[in-house]
Amino acid sequence: MKTASVIYQGNLRTLATHIRSGNQFVTDAPVDNHGKGEAFSPTDLMGVSLLTCMITTMALAAQGRGWELGEIEGEVLKVMASAPRRVEQLIVDIHFTNSPLDEAQRGLMEEIGRHCPVAKSLNPDLVQETYFHYH
Repeated sequence: MKTASVIYQGNLRTLATHIRSGNQFVTDAPVDNHGKGEAFSPTDLMGVSLLTCMITTMALAAQGRGWELGEIEGEVLKVMASAPRRVEQLIVDIHFTNSPLDEAQRGLMEEIGRHCPVAKSLNPDLVQETYFHYH
């Protein structure tokens, strides 16, 4: 079974459907590339994929060890380059609030996050900077 289907809706917009669940989302070209910027762009989703993969992979690893992580939130900044137009850098900030992890556990979770499947799948020329914050 395929993972997703995408329908071009015109005006640089697509509708993506997750086949198994039926969940949908819209993408729109960014304003700096002739779009309306009213939804995630395809390159925005690259950053979102990295961030969600990191958080999910850390949560899976913690769950398997019986560890609590506390509350986790993150942000990603995408930096574009031209000639050729591409994502040049992704800067990720992950915030743990009320995390009971000790220093060794934190180090392991950070290593696991930095080596999630999406991080390992991205082109090595793409700069990935990740910062972990504990509050």
